[in-house]
Amino acid sequence: MIDLQSVGLVAGGLGLFLLGMGLMTDGLKLAAGPALHRILAAATRTRVHALGSGVLVTALVQSSSAVTVAAIGFVNADLLSLGPALWVLFGANVGTTMTGWVVALIGLKFKVEAVAMPLAGLGALLRLTGEGRRSGAIGTALAGFGLLFMGIALLQQAFVGLAGQIHLPQGEGARVLLAQLGIGALMTVLMQSSSAAMAITLTAAQGGLIGAQGAAAVVIGANIGTTVTAMLAAIGATPNARRAASAHVVFNLLTGVAALLLLPWLIDALGLAREALGLPPDPATKLALFHTAFNLIGVLLMWPVAQRLTRWLQQRFRAREEDEAQPRFLDDTVLAVPTLALDALSREVDRAGQVAQRMVCSALGGPMPPRSRRTTGSW
Repeated sequence: MIDLQSVGLVAGGLGLFLLGMGLMTDGLKLAAGPALHRILAAATRTRVHALGSGVLVTALVQSSSAVTVAAIGFVNADLLSLGPALWVLFGANVGTTMTGWVVALIGLKFKVEAVAMPLAGLGALLRLTGEGRRSGAIGTALAGFGLLFMGIALLQQAFVGLAGQIHLPQGEGARVLLAQLGIGALMTVLMQSSSAAMAITLTAAQGGLIGAQGAAAVVIGANIGTTVTAMLAAIGATPNARRAASAHVVFNLLTGVAALLLLPWLIDALGLAREALGLPPDPATKLALFHTAFNLIGVLLMWPVAQRLTRWLQQRFRAREEDEAQPRFLDDTVLAVPTLALDALSREVDRAGQVAQRMVCSALGGPMPPRSRRTTGSW
């Protein structure tokens, strides 16, 4: 008989984790908004710079979605060409693995409740007293950080209670592997957060509900599950948004396939790497290392084919773009960052003005004004 109290703790812990992650991400995006723009705009001179920018900014704001939206916004505003934007997106996939390290090295190692409660209280106070200012945004992030760790503590407590009552798919064989992948992908799709799926997998592995290799397959599934969100976000979006979403899908599918093919050997090799690095000998740390390693493998796999991928993407999704009656820079993806939304609106107004100017010149028989040129360079 499953302990209903433990099930309630899982639900409550997951709710706190998601709420905390949302608050922390929103606060950090608002607090670091101008810096995010400056870093992404200035530090994309080469693919190495663009990759590093994606990793750094995602690790800082704890949201690959925010970095993806910013990159798409810059492409739409002609501030960043598609080639560098793809490397920012690939870097964001590596940067988002920082959540796993935070959970493994802090959330599951210490009694964080004593720190989490004061953080949540201090954050709420700063948010109330600093409404509309950067201190308010920092307060929102601190409150979210506290709630996130409270959620991790509840999940850890719940999985200890459920360890002998729930049996997740374990063992070898294609059927078991597909079940583990499906669990990871389904969690990400249902919760719309690969970070939440990662936290649940880490705490389940730490509590003994699933072995290291099975948990690694769940992590791969969670990574692949993020492609569903990207595909849904690209529906009805601008051509550049759909190109970026497609690159995200290609990267995650390629990375997932490579990680699956290398899974047994990669787990053993990372065990040796963990010992060499002096990291704690527990399942959660091993999984965090695995998550980072296979995303880095994805970057290495994309390195020689990125230029061809960029050219292929630039030839796709052109029907709407060529129709001047359709918005070229406006879509729902940029609404999450107000400054990007304003940039996109300004760009669209300029484009509409140029279209109107050409129509008037054509009607009056005068010379046509030059079209604005869009940056579509490839790396």
